[in-house]
Amino acid sequence: MRLREGQVAVVTGAASGIGLAMVRRFAAEGLKVVLADVEEGALEKAAAELRAQGVQVLARVTDVSERDDVTALADAAYDTFGAVHVLCNNAGVGSGAEGRMWEHEVNDWKWAFAVNVWGVFHGIQAFVPRMLAGGEPGHVVNTSSGDGGIAPLPTASVYAVTKAAVVTMTESLYAHLRAESVPVSTSVLFPGPHMLRTGLWESHRNRPSRYAKERPRRTPYRSLGQWETAMKAAGHEIEFTPVEDVAETVVEGITADRFWMLPASEHSDRQIRARARSMLDRANPSYLESFILD
Repeated sequence: MRLREGQVAVVTGAASGIGLAMVRRFAAEGLKVVLADVEEGALEKAAAELRAQGVQVLARVTDVSERDDVTALADAAYDTFGAVHVLCNNAGVGSGAEGRMWEHEVNDWKWAFAVNVWGVFHGIQAFVPRMLAGGEPGHVVNTSSGDGGIAPLPTASVYAVTKAAVVTMTESLYAHLRAESVPVSTSVLFPGPHMLRTGLWESHRNRPSRYAKERPRRTPYRSLGQWETAMKAAGHEIEFTPVEDVAETVVEGITADRFWMLPASEHSDRQIRARARSMLDRANPSYLESFILD
């Protein structure tokens, strides 16, 4: 799909991190942008910045875990701009990285699934039928993670499980779109290949009361900054991927109609090969034994 001036892109989780980087990159291509995020203050700030640059912007406070919110987002996007050509189901939260997976609270699972899995499906259901009815070229990008789609991360099992679900959901969507012979395609995004400076570490700031924890959080790190400081003190150097690079991967992938938006990385390739080899050999997943589980 060729991105061109006047098209419309919708991005969830758009007020910061990867989402905001994608919005800025689409705007640079001349697209009108629809920003959706649960954080009103950050959303208004991002929208104001873009409007000051002459970008046509619609900003909507949206909780993607709520189907009605996402339906209202789609209604507003079509009422304002008349069409949607790119949909990025990007909103996500980190949840449940404390203790063994059977010790995670039920609400850790419910919240993560509500946002990371149901949020993606809500986006697909609210937008894809209208994109198909429009008859124009379109693309859907669903944000997964190497932690779930390339090799599961046992130290963040809840998050990894939800991100693995996004991969399978996107594979299914791809097959269904191809079966319809329509000009709309889809991709699954694996941000990286290194750590990213996003608000995922501070997801708890937006955790709704209906998914409140029953026990205090056990993690010693309240933010990415605290974790990075601790790692450096322990002699570990952490490499980060700029969110702008992720946005470039998205634009390039849409243009090339590339399903796997997966940056080149020998580390990722090694994980993929190890997992595939274990399955083909019907062997136990020894690649998981290298993780240190406190």
